[in-house]
Amino acid sequence: MIHPKYWPLVWKQAVRRPTRSLLTIAGVAVAMFLFVAIQAMQRGVAEATETSARDTNLVVYRRDRYCPMTSQLPERYGRLIERFDGVTEVLPMRVVPTNCRTSLDVITFRGVPAEQFARLRAARFELTDGSLADWTRRSDAVLLGEQLARRRGFRVGDRFDAAGITVYVAGIYRAEALQDQTAAYVHLPFLQQNTGLRKLGIVTQFNVRVSSPGRSETLAREIDEMFRADQEPTSTYPEKAFVLRAAYAAIEIISFTRWLGYACLAAVLALVGNAIVLSVQDRVRDHAVFQTLGYAGGLIGRLILTEGMLLGTLGGAVGSAGVWAVNSLAHLTLTTEGLSIPMSTNGLTILLGGVVSTVLGALAGLVPAWQASRREVAECFRTI
Repeated sequence: MIHPKYWPLVWKQAVRRPTRSLLTIAGVAVAMFLFVAIQAMQRGVAEATETSARDTNLVVYRRDRYCPMTSQLPERYGRLIERFDGVTEVLPMRVVPTNCRTSLDVITFRGVPAEQFARLRAARFELTDGSLADWTRRSDAVLLGEQLARRRGFRVGDRFDAAGITVYVAGIYRAEALQDQTAAYVHLPFLQQNTGLRKLGIVTQFNVRVSSPGRSETLAREIDEMFRADQEPTSTYPEKAFVLRAAYAAIEIISFTRWLGYACLAAVLALVGNAIVLSVQDRVRDHAVFQTLGYAGGLIGRLILTEGMLLGTLGGAVGSAGVWAVNSLAHLTLTTEGLSIPMSTNGLTILLGGVVSTVLGALAGLVPAWQASRREVAECFRTI
């Protein structure tokens, strides 16, 4: 590192060729935008799928079915599941997404029994606008997750149509559970009667809460065994394992993008390195003058190294801030088969982008800094 009194000199050297410096910073910003966006998506996958010893939620689904439209289970299964020792809550749910394929802009309707939902689940939501009583009273009412409402610009009192279903926005809520943040909760009979099947008594899945995490695997096996010989057999998984299974193809694609992230880092290294090499070649005469004035070779090398860090830091800051701004405005969420994988842009992800770009800027300046620090005054004058 260099003394702060040399920072103005580093800045003057960096902006000496403003066009080249701006193009370098812009290139670094684009590369770091992609890198941080990939990291945010990878983090979102981890949050949506990594199970823990404290998970107490199970999802009972139709065996060998994937898209919610193909999973059809009779509601009577819920009464049978409630009898198992260790089951504390069974919520039947009809799921209707506007698009079953992988997409960034999907509305996922979740039909639930109104009274049961208001009693058991709504207590875990923080209603930020609207009224739960209004939602309970109106059969066509919907409760929207805050992220979904912001992304689509919905407000309480609005009416909208999606997937052939027209609903009235009765409330907007905030929730900790990832799958609730972008959901649209409606009345179960309303959704059953306004979808393609138009059948009462048929649901997509049962969300089961167990009393102890240690009972989850045993209960999953017992539930599937009970319905194994039925006309509609089931597959039961912990909620996050269910997300991993249903969105496996999309998650594999997201995992592959880490190679694109590495390519972005290589681009940053090349961009900053090229800018520093050209800058050092332009300033051979200046380095000769610096040495004549008493600047040691090591100090000249550190000045060049700091310049590389400055370019990398500025580009990384712009790119990382861009990811944060885009996600804050758009609330990007990858949805597949009605399940959501958010882009998680917390402070740690943004900080990572800044730190990585700074380190790469320093690495890019190492070789030209080392060469400049070892160049003798006479050699500099011969080079001019």
